[in-house]
Amino acid sequence: MLRWGAGAAGSLAALPALTACGQTVGAARTTTQAPTRRGQKVRLVFWTWVPMQKTVDLWNRTHPDIQVEMQTIPANVQGGYQKMHSSLTAGNPPDLAQVEYHELPGFMLVNGLTNLSEYGADALRDSYVPWQWKQGVFDGKVYTIPQASGPMGLFYRRDLFAKWGIETPTTWAEFEQAARVVKARGNGARLCAFAPNQPPWFAAMCWQRGARWISTEGDTWVVDMDNALSREVADYWERMVRDDLVFVEPDMSSAWYKHVQTGQISAWIGPQWGDALLRGNAPGTAGKWRVAQLPQWEAGQKPASANWGGSSTAILQGTRHPREALQFAHWINTDRKAVDLNVSVGYGWPAATGVFRGSALDKPDPFFGGQRYNDVFTVSDRSIDTSWKWSPTTDADFAQLQDAFGAAIAENGSLAGTLADAQKRTVDNLLAKGLKARSAR
Repeated sequence: MLRWGAGAAGSLAALPALTACGQTVGAARTTTQAPTRRGQKVRLVFWTWVPMQKTVDLWNRTHPDIQVEMQTIPANVQGGYQKMHSSLTAGNPPDLAQVEYHELPGFMLVNGLTNLSEYGADALRDSYVPWQWKQGVFDGKVYTIPQASGPMGLFYRRDLFAKWGIETPTTWAEFEQAARVVKARGNGARLCAFAPNQPPWFAAMCWQRGARWISTEGDTWVVDMDNALSREVADYWERMVRDDLVFVEPDMSSAWYKHVQTGQISAWIGPQWGDALLRGNAPGTAGKWRVAQLPQWEAGQKPASANWGGSSTAILQGTRHPREALQFAHWINTDRKAVDLNVSVGYGWPAATGVFRGSALDKPDPFFGGQRYNDVFTVSDRSIDTSWKWSPTTDADFAQLQDAFGAAIAENGSLAGTLADAQKRTVDNLLAKGLKARSAR
């Protein structure tokens, strides 16, 4: 799965704002191609949190000269990414690693990624969805191979909606009204949960509303988290919390899964890769779920969606086998058998073009009552404004916002009121990296 703690994704950050300060330190050694003799086996190490061992096994059976060892790492900042940065500093990085899109600017800031254009990656461009390809392109050079993203939708329990007389909400006003119905009729159930531990989810909600948190002007990062659209989103969810219309709990936690399993939660605003989480953790609800497009802020408006989750297969700075690593990275994300295996373990929405039709995603699913639910995510994917950007300090920015949300809820504070401080802290984080930054207002 593609996640912050559970995941986040984003869009291209401009390289000039990363290189203006001249920061190129971080990796203890640089990538060089080691010579190989005929018959010599190349061995690669691949770090990921998605359980793709069957895919790696398939590669190893069909590519005997290039053998890959998959090592599982935690899917969070304190675990997986900390380990990656430590390996870069120590000069012993894996050859490949799964790196989320929102993390790429931070890796670029410390010279942590290999320039794949030097090894022929530009020729692969047409194999991938353009906006996902661009996640790893900086200053016109390719630094990662896109893996998958997380277009969002509304997962909901059709049986419970029917029991309570709820029509599938198409607007956020209707979603709020549905929450009030569930509270009144649900015998302790709630429509959904608000997870203060998921700033990437909140960012996606603002993204869908049309807000933009990060932009660049020349070599300067401009931060605009405290804008009217983001405050509107914050006010909406604060009302849902204060009126006791939602559970306040971390999603993908034991409590949350129990609520999902027992029907105490009947909806989840989540990414496409969430299908595997529901299927794997609430098997007793099979056949009862359906998927719909995200509710819209205005009835009749052009559909708007957002993205939560998204990763690339990165070749870290310091590998001795960049050509072979690039070959594996491309294969694991474009080979049809590989993609089907990846999808089955929660890989996400594929970045490769032309693999959806005829794939494991392109069929009715019994867990979702026979619905061709991925058709919903096909539309969602086309409805994402791909101009959203992430900063190279996203990890710190999210950690601070998470703390602020938790404090606001515990102390009956304002969610919208946390955004001004979050904006200031984000500017400070950028300045602390030696980058030029300012607030939008």
